[in-house]
Amino acid sequence: MTLVAQILVFAGVAVVLVSAAGMLRARDLLTRLHLLSPVTTLGAPLIGAGLVLVNGVHLGSGAIVVTVVLLALTGPILQTATARLEARRRGEIDEEFPA
Repeated sequence: MTLVAQILVFAGVAVVLVSAAGMLRARDLLTRLHLLSPVTTLGAPLIGAGLVLVNGVHLGSGAIVVTVVLLALTGPILQTATARLEARRRGEIDEEFPA
C-alpha cells in the first residue's frame, strides 16, 4: 500500500471513529444525524480514494467509486428527509406548508 493510500484510508477511518464516538454521546436523533454527515461526505470518500489507489484501475475500483458516489449523493438527502420527518413528528413543521 502506498503512503498516500495509507494516509487517505487512515484519515477516513479516523473521521468515522470520531463521528461514532460523538454519536455514542449524543442524546437526540437530530444531533446523531448531524454527527453522521461527516461519515458519508468525508469519511467514505477518503477511504474509497485510498482503496482505489491500492487496487489500481480495474472493475473493482469502478465499483468502489460508484459506491462512494452513491453514498455521498444519497447520504445528505436521507439525513435531511429523516430530520424533517422527526421535526414533523414533534410538531415543529406545519404539515400543510412543508419547509
